[in-house]
Amino acid sequence: MTSAFALPASRTEVVLEEIRRGILSRELQPGQPLVEAELAARLGVSKTPVREALKVLANTGLVLFSPYKGASVCVVDAELAKSVYDVRMVLEPEAVRRSVERRAPDLLEDAAKAVKEASAAISAKDQAVLSLLDRRFHRALYRGCGNPVMVSMLDDLRDRAALVSVAGRGTNPSRRKEWTERKAVLAAAKKGDAEGAAGLLRAHIGDFLDRILDAIGDE
Repeated sequence: MTSAFALPASRTEVVLEEIRRGILSRELQPGQPLVEAELAARLGVSKTPVREALKVLANTGLVLFSPYKGASVCVVDAELAKSVYDVRMVLEPEAVRRSVERRAPDLLEDAAKAVKEASAAISAKDQAVLSLLDRRFHRALYRGCGNPVMVSMLDDLRDRAALVSVAGRGTNPSRRKEWTERKAVLAAAKKGDAEGAAGLLRAHIGDFLDRILDAIGDE
C-alpha cells in the first residue's frame, strides 16, 4: 500500500495510517481477516508495529478482534450506522455552533482548504483522500468550540463515521452533493451565523445517514 499524504514519524504510526487508508479505500474489505504476518510482509515491517496498529484501530472502531478468528475489518450494519450518527447529531452541531460564536478565522480557513482540495479528489474518485478531507473539514469547524472533552468525543468518532460513510457509498455515490452541503455550512460559519451553520450541519448529517441506510439496508 502507498500513502498519498505525509507519513508520521514512528513506524507504528506509519503502519497505522497505511492500514487505515486501506480500510477506508476498501482495499481491505469489510470482514477481511487482518493477518499480522501478511500485513507485515506487505508493508515491509516486523509484526510488532502491525500488532500495535491493529490495537489502536480496534479502539477507534475500524478493526474487530475475535478470540477465535483474530483481527478483521469491521463490518458496518444499520445498527452501527445509526449509533454513530446519533451521537454526531447530538454533539457536532452544538460544537460547531459554539465554534462559530467564538469566531476563529484560522479554523474556517482550514475548512475552506479542505473544500478546495476535495474538488480534485472527487474528480480522481479518490475515496481515501476524500475521507481524510471530510474528517479535516468537520474537525476544523468543531475544534474551536472551547470544550476539549467535546472535541475529544467527536475525534473518537471520526474513524467509525468514516467507515460508515464508506460503507454507504457503494451503491449510491453522492460526493458532490455532500460537499455542496458542506460548502453551505462553511458559508454560514463565515457569515457568523452560528445557528444557521448548526442547522445546516444537522440536516447534512441526517440526510447523509438516510442515504447510508438506503445503501446498506435499514434493518
